[in-house]
Amino acid sequence: MAAQSQTVYIDEDAGRDDSTHAGTARSPYKSLLHAFIQYPPAEGIQYLMRKSETGPVNEDGDPSVRLEWKPSTKSAHKKATNLFEQHQRKAARGDQVALREKEEADKRSIVLEEAKKVQITQDPTLPKAIHIHLNEKDPKLIKLRSGESKKDVDYSEGRGSRVRARGRIHRLRSQKDVIFLTLQDGYGFLQCVLTGALVQTYDAMTLTLETSLEIYGEMWEVPPKQHAPDDRELHADYFEVIGKAAGDKEAITTRVAKDSDPQTLLDNRHLVLRGEVSSSVMKVRAAVLRAFRQAYEELNPQCLEVTPPCMVQTQVEGGATLFSFDYYGQQAYLTQSSQLYLETCLASLGNVFCVAPSFRAEKSLTRRHLSEYTHIEAELDFITFDDLLDHLELVMCKVIDITLANPQIAKFIYELNKDFKVPERPFKRMRYSDAIEWLVEHDIKNEEGEPHKFGDDIAEAAERKMTDIINRPIFLTHFPVEIKAFYMKKDPKDLRVTESVDCLMPGVGEIVGGSMRMDDYAELLAAYQREGIDPEPYYWYTDQRK
Repeated sequence: MAAQSQTVYIDEDAGRDDSTHAGTARSPYKSLLHAFIQYPPAEGIQYLMRKSETGPVNEDGDPSVRLEWKPSTKSAHKKATNLFEQHQRKAARGDQVALREKEEADKRSIVLEEAKKVQITQDPTLPKAIHIHLNEKDPKLIKLRSGESKKDVDYSEGRGSRVRARGRIHRLRSQKDVIFLTLQDGYGFLQCVLTGALVQTYDAMTLTLETSLEIYGEMWEVPPKQHAPDDRELHADYFEVIGKAAGDKEAITTRVAKDSDPQTLLDNRHLVLRGEVSSSVMKVRAAVLRAFRQAYEELNPQCLEVTPPCMVQTQVEGGATLFSFDYYGQQAYLTQSSQLYLETCLASLGNVFCVAPSFRAEKSLTRRHLSEYTHIEAELDFITFDDLLDHLELVMCKVIDITLANPQIAKFIYELNKDFKVPERPFKRMRYSDAIEWLVEHDIKNEEGEPHKFGDDIAEAAERKMTDIINRPIFLTHFPVEIKAFYMKKDPKDLRVTESVDCLMPGVGEIVGGSMRMDDYAELLAAYQREGIDPEPYYWYTDQRK
């Protein structure tokens, strides 16, 4: 019987190695290897090839010869054969791996079915468990058992307290007869040890990270040379699964792996927040906010916290960065700053401050630009410019002192930034004009690559470089009128500049801005006109100058 013949076509320019092409003259493959995979070499199979776009032409330069189908060359056939044999070996290994994985999965399935038969119950004869949060360390409430015992849990001697703890699995390590897991509840961490029948249950065998549990057990000191959060661990006598977290492809370690790109991490911020770094940042942030409130409360005279509106009809930092929206038929904006509203409170409330969101419509990817951020602002009455600078330095340093006085928060800070240093006092005071001279002397150019000159808005890069070289906090003062907000008061000794300040920190850059306010009615109206601002929406602010 004659062997069946078949021709397979390969066009290295126009072909495709996928399911949309069938290896025919009208639908050729792209590579000889793919043709071999789809139609392995055998008697009666012929492989015809061409390069319809880049192939050689004849002596007359006729490109039509590129369209001719020709048998594959010996060298191409040999190369494709070698690659095809490698492909077959890899496929065979893959089949073996798949077979082993299936066998292991079948075995695990049998084990899990058996595990479903293992039931655990609480022993009613055990001491009543004390419910604790994971940061509870009161020795009057929790006794830690130490030493050695033939039993993992033994309350007969009364050496260790029996507790009940709830949390989510933050770390998980399973061994043959023991499971080590670390619970997290937002307040602290606690290592838990499961042994005996507990590890034989279906729930124990299918534990996943972020699964929420309630665990009962005896509190122990960690054995010598071993490590665990707070040097203690819970030896479990019973546990229940409150909520099982997803595993495999939906596991948290898959969704937000350590090497994930920044955009993936931002899109999964709700999961990233469960990590130790992000949660530490949030706790430090909360501590700093508490410290600001405490610092303002303890000032003499103290500052009163007020809550100004976020929806406004006025600009503070320039119209180009306003988020606008329709407010029942009127144009309105999300606030850029609450400082002008704070000023309206001074007459009846004295010095005031606020902790409120501000919004800037600047589509930028630099770390200095955020569309929304928490803004801490204060307004002080009856002060001079030097008083303002003294106040800023006092508040900033007081906030740092209060924050670092909390040992747990201080630990977080130095874990997040091991090089953190308390700012050196007193802060250096440097006029804008002196900074321009300093930048010129040190050959630090502006954004156009030219020497800085009076009137330049000093860019972040130059500002940071100067601050890092000087290496101490700087109050940069007296900026030109043209590059500052309309409401800033001019320096009576030099009307070209304002009584304004930016505080620059080494390694960070600008962290605080402030200024004195114009108090003259006519001068304020002229400032509106100079900046092209309609004064009508600012009637409430202008009224205070009458």
